[in-house]
Amino acid sequence: MSRQFAFHFDQRYCTGCMACQIACKDKNDLPVGLHYRKVSEYSGGWYEMDPQTGAVVPHVHAFWLSASCHHCLKPSCVKVCPTDALFKRDEDGIVIVDPEACIGCRQCEPACPYGAIVFFEDRQKIGKCDFCLDLLEAGKEPICVSACPMRVLNDGDLQTLQAQYGTCSQVPGLPDPDETRPSLVITPHRDAGCSI
Repeated sequence: MSRQFAFHFDQRYCTGCMACQIACKDKNDLPVGLHYRKVSEYSGGWYEMDPQTGAVVPHVHAFWLSASCHHCLKPSCVKVCPTDALFKRDEDGIVIVDPEACIGCRQCEPACPYGAIVFFEDRQKIGKCDFCLDLLEAGKEPICVSACPMRVLNDGDLQTLQAQYGTCSQVPGLPDPDETRPSLVITPHRDAGCSI
């Protein structure tokens, strides 16, 4: 593989506006209930009583996670596909689906630990993020990246992104990356921390 395309997500500044999710849904004309990119909120913390003043002191936090297909280095969806409808491109590492080869068996859905594969009932086929290949080929960035008003999403070569932002690829809300090795770099929110 000549290079591996990846996403970088700066979780520190994400406001959970869902512009990336909406832009992706609109570009791909996805029906109600289906998303290639999802934004989720995670919160936690506690409250305590100040013994001197009796005031309630909050120690709470919330942060968001914007996630899609992570075009894994070892994609479990590709491994289980019986027709090779899902495959990883040699030139850029992007995992795509060939709708002509897809038989709608749905074995890939539970195999993906990120829930990145959706099933179209009307076509009896699966679909997923393709890194906006049409835009990349036109010299543009993926729609989720260009739609983000806070500029917390960007894309590029995995090694370049890791050199610039580190190697974190797991925060609360994401599974253990060891199995699939996602092409994802996260700058974690201060209350999320980096698990790996």
